[in-house]
Amino acid sequence: MSKAKEKEVDLTSEEITADMITVKDVQRAYELIMAEIRKAYIGRTDIFELLWIAMLTGRHVYLEGVPGIGKTYMANTFSKTLGCVFSRIQFTPDMLPSDIVGTNIFNPKTGTFRLRKGPIFAHVVLADEINRAPPKTQSAMLEAMAEGQVSIEGETHPLEKPFVVIATANPVEQEGTYPLPEAQLDRFLFKVIVQHSPPEEELKIIELKNDPRYYEPKQVVSPQTIVAMMKVVKKVYTAPELRRYIRDIIVATRQDPRLLLGCSPRGSESLLYASKARAAIHGREYVIPDDIITLAPHIIPHRLILKPETELEGLTPQKITEDILQTVPLPIDDIDEYLGFEEEAEAEEEEYEEEEYEEEDYE
Repeated sequence: MSKAKEKEVDLTSEEITADMITVKDVQRAYELIMAEIRKAYIGRTDIFELLWIAMLTGRHVYLEGVPGIGKTYMANTFSKTLGCVFSRIQFTPDMLPSDIVGTNIFNPKTGTFRLRKGPIFAHVVLADEINRAPPKTQSAMLEAMAEGQVSIEGETHPLEKPFVVIATANPVEQEGTYPLPEAQLDRFLFKVIVQHSPPEEELKIIELKNDPRYYEPKQVVSPQTIVAMMKVVKKVYTAPELRRYIRDIIVATRQDPRLLLGCSPRGSESLLYASKARAAIHGREYVIPDDIITLAPHIIPHRLILKPETELEGLTPQKITEDILQTVPLPIDDIDEYLGFEEEAEAEEEEYEEEEYEEEDYE
């Protein structure tokens, strides 16, 4: 018997709480976001899945690519579908921390100081060419990314949730840049290499720009809805075997003789939370091995430091990550029956009951 369709929650409402949201709503939100983005953006739309996962986990994304491939437009389009406050910071060598976090301004009429908030006070912050800022300025970003707060003249100010930093860097031009320290790189959930679009997509981009009509992405969720979804994502079930699988992958990076430094426990935490979020946006209340395997190449490589002789051999962190994923055994035998076969059996049983009910009605 077909069940009555439940009333869908208004995802743009500003009064949504976690008890009103399920993983199906998280999946529906992702589908609505992607539907809007595909109308306005042509290229690697799979990156938006990573951006949505970062938003649901309260973490940040590092985009590396040459200029002119749409990194800024990608972040702006994404924020519009979320109804979030968007801010863009163009980093330069002479930038000060106060240019990012803000400062107190003296008002001579009242004789008091007034806080002038900087561009960091937003939901989605695009840190354009973040490696051009000096270390002192990058430290201000580190506090915001790690603690969700900023310090202005000794006073702490919390940032609104959701909060995500989308940082960009140009890998070609290195003159006048300051490499990000490992402590700051480790704060990014994902590092994504953005490549040029293939020729067929390049033509679609030209045709889209040639059209005088411009599509403005619509808001499909609200910031309050995202905060509620973040709580739902944390409750996604991860089997003990998969938790050990995550541990084995991270520990393997520390034991690899080709590496000078492997992943810290933050790498394990990032892989766990990201896998939970991916499961939720695909409508599942549990994590499967594919979630971990799919996300690991975006989470692990930028946390690795290669030995000099390893670099001379031409190996990359990405290649070592692939080798580790192929070496660490999958716990399929332990969890496949629980996660896969049981779900398939339930689906077949529901389908059989519906067919049986229709036959009874026909008779």
